[in-house]
Amino acid sequence: MQPLPTEQTQARRFGKARSARSTAVLEDYVELISDLLGTTGEARPTDIARRLGVSHPTAIDTIARLKREDLVTARPYRGVFLTEKGEALAKRVRTRHRLVVDVLLALGVPQEAAEGDAEGIEHHVSDVTLKAFAEFLRDAKDRRKA
Repeated sequence: MQPLPTEQTQARRFGKARSARSTAVLEDYVELISDLLGTTGEARPTDIARRLGVSHPTAIDTIARLKREDLVTARPYRGVFLTEKGEALAKRVRTRHRLVVDVLLALGVPQEAAEGDAEGIEHHVSDVTLKAFAEFLRDAKDRRKA
């Protein structure tokens, strides 16, 4: 058995995980809203609720939180739209998601499992690890070319 990390180190690790959990929902919403706007031209709360598998009131509450965070704008009986800040977050989340999926696929994980697993991993992975993932994929691509 490995020795326990220092209290400070362990507290930092758990704090990071708690923080990731609290932002994961917001990230999922902005990513989905961006996808809906890009594919159907609208992001209605009903569609958001269905696609995320949550109740309509839950979606409405979370959209209100997104509004408070200045990530979206919404008007009664209209769709939800991303602010500039929301667009930037959606882009970062989508890039992170694709990178995690690509690494999992490179490791031989089937597509559906990679997509599903990335939904959890993408919110908890650090920038250091993402950089390592990108380097891993670049190195793998270079090896295939050689």
